[in-house]
Amino acid sequence: MNIDGRGGHDGRQAVWAVVDTGIGPLLLVATAQGLVNVVFHATDEVRDQALGRLASRLGTEPVEAPGSPLLAESIRQVAAYFAGERRDFDLPLDWSLSSGFNREVLRALESGVRYGAVVGYGDLAGRVGQPGAAQAVGVAMGSNPLPVVVPCHRVVESDGGIGGFGGGLETKRKLLALEGVLPEPLF
Repeated sequence: MNIDGRGGHDGRQAVWAVVDTGIGPLLLVATAQGLVNVVFHATDEVRDQALGRLASRLGTEPVEAPGSPLLAESIRQVAAYFAGERRDFDLPLDWSLSSGFNREVLRALESGVRYGAVVGYGDLAGRVGQPGAAQAVGVAMGSNPLPVVVPCHRVVESDGGIGGFGGGLETKRKLLALEGVLPEPLF
């Protein structure tokens, strides 16, 4: 397999890089279709496990290529977001790791809940025509392959609770504080 990741049985390529952010290292993985996966807390162990799962799902072994053109814009926009210089991501996204209801909910979230805003699980369910599906929306958030870029951290409980988060509640609080929804932690 060469450096740009070619080699899957279908010719699909995947490249990855780990970037340091205000919430710790993030693993970014891209294909020719766009950013396909973002993984929190990308220590060596977490990264290796995530890449192993991705290899089987994508049909190709992702290759480390932080200088790849497939990743350049994602890396730039993620850095600008965490520096407080960017509020919206404008990236091609590869939705192949999500399908059905989950994909529908994630796309509605990505296009309809802007920086500095939050939405309740039930409200988001209503936006996709399933007003009784708040729990299913929670499952969709937990399956989000593109956290931060597809902002599942902006989905909260209707009673004012912060709700759950795959990256951990401290990470969710930091992201909401970055966006001005919550105050910055004192310590």
